[in-house]
Amino acid sequence: MSRAARVQRNPRRALVAAIVAAALIVLGWGVVGSPLNLRRGNEVRLFIRKGSSFREAADSLAANGVIASSRLFSLYARLRGTDRSLRWGTYVLRDAMSWEQVLESLRLGRGVVRTVTIPEGWTIAQIAPVLAEALDLLPDSILGAVRDTALLHRLNVPTPTLEGYLFPDTYTFADRITARDAVHTMVERFEQVWKPQWDSLLVPMKLNRHAIVTLASIVEAEVRRGEERPIVAAVYLNRLRIGMALQADPTIHYALGRRPGRVLFSDLRVKSPYNTYLNPGLPPGPIGSPGAASLEASLKPAKVPYRFFVAAADGHHEFRRTYAEHLEAIRMVRTPPDSATAAAKQAAADKQKAAGTPKAKTP
Repeated sequence: MSRAARVQRNPRRALVAAIVAAALIVLGWGVVGSPLNLRRGNEVRLFIRKGSSFREAADSLAANGVIASSRLFSLYARLRGTDRSLRWGTYVLRDAMSWEQVLESLRLGRGVVRTVTIPEGWTIAQIAPVLAEALDLLPDSILGAVRDTALLHRLNVPTPTLEGYLFPDTYTFADRITARDAVHTMVERFEQVWKPQWDSLLVPMKLNRHAIVTLASIVEAEVRRGEERPIVAAVYLNRLRIGMALQADPTIHYALGRRPGRVLFSDLRVKSPYNTYLNPGLPPGPIGSPGAASLEASLKPAKVPYRFFVAAADGHHEFRRTYAEHLEAIRMVRTPPDSATAAAKQAAADKQKAAGTPKAKTP
């Protein structure tokens, strides 16, 4: 081999040797963890969104102190052939983990948790797609789980689903949890919230727990101001005591399967056991998932004589005892402020005219 050929080949060998050495350093560094990592062992929660690239995940890991260099970590993963294995979700990691441990977590989904928030008042129809999306499940699997006959029997629920018993809260589920286990967790949360002493309040009310959950779900749907919950509950209980129809608009929305909005006269004729304009008493079951405040308000209603209320534009309600007072309240809340002032002035003028205006005395 000529001297020129040896000179040309040596740089190539040097380059290959340098690459191999760098790879070994990166691989070795990854096994023990980054020396720049302070290795405090603090818990780090990191969300990897669905569809994220490995480099995006590495950038998030670096930003949260789990690794020191996203570029070197990405190179390490590529050399290991694991840079395409990534499960999305919220990871519970520690800032003292080695690169190998982090990679295993990303590849296998170790430490992944799924967090989802269910707002108060939501129905199963609203909960199912959101819960399914968060848990990487099909909505139909949730809809099947809420018909769990064993749970329905244990809760003594006479309706075909667990409507009202999937407690509204923020949940953190383990990765790959089943629909059935997720639903069981939400029902267990309901049972934790239902205080043992609440059962003693049912006796004087002559109602069972299912009836209270049903009432609370209506209160939840009606109220926008928390302080009104016990008053709204009292109105409905007052109506029940005298055999008066509840006439609760939220039950019409539920019967029609649509979101809250103005109820039309034609809506009141919908044929459904949930139509409380046509059917006496409470509907067969809850129309959504009530929160703890609405449950407690239904068990501890305000001591008021009201049987009527109407919602004002700002969300508060005007409560009245008689139907005549109720009609006046309706006129009041539905009359524009300027018109109401003008009407009041006109009424005062008419009253003064009817009484007669005294003539001024002449000196």
